Amino acid sequence: MKLNELSPPKGARTAKKRKGRGPGSGLGKTAGKGHKGQKARSGGGVRPGFEGGQMPVHRRLPKRGFCNIFAKKIAAVNVRDLARFEANSVVDAAALREARLISGKVDGVKILGHGEITQALTVKADQWSESAKAKIEKAGGKIEAA
Repeated sequence: MKLNELSPPKGARTAKKRKGRGPGSGLGKTAGKGHKGQKARSGGGVRPGFEGGQMPVHRRLPKRGFCNIFAKKIAAVNVRDLARFEANSVVDAAALREARLISGKVDGVKILGHGEITQALTVKADQWSESAKAKIEKAGGKIEAA
């Protein structure tokens, strides 16, 4: 097989519809738009979501909820996730990101107390729960504000 022998499969390439080119084409005269009316006119048609004057669905349904644009995104990390770090190492946001425990843009890190830890670590975080602090200190580590 050579490059000049290649061709697309039958039916893969179809000719463009040429509207308004006489009665023999099957798309002459009104060019598939029917007789008169808004959709037959140049530039005619209705905007997206228009329901013929009926109250549109996006206005019929009630609005719900609230999105605080000033909210800070805090990444939560459990004590059990800290078990993967070596003893006597410093665990901060950069180390957590490297270990893929946090990702994306975050405004702070909070350590939560779910799970157990056995090795002593120095944890630097913005927030922590009392149970997480107790478990880290029980294992011989310490927790500091980042």
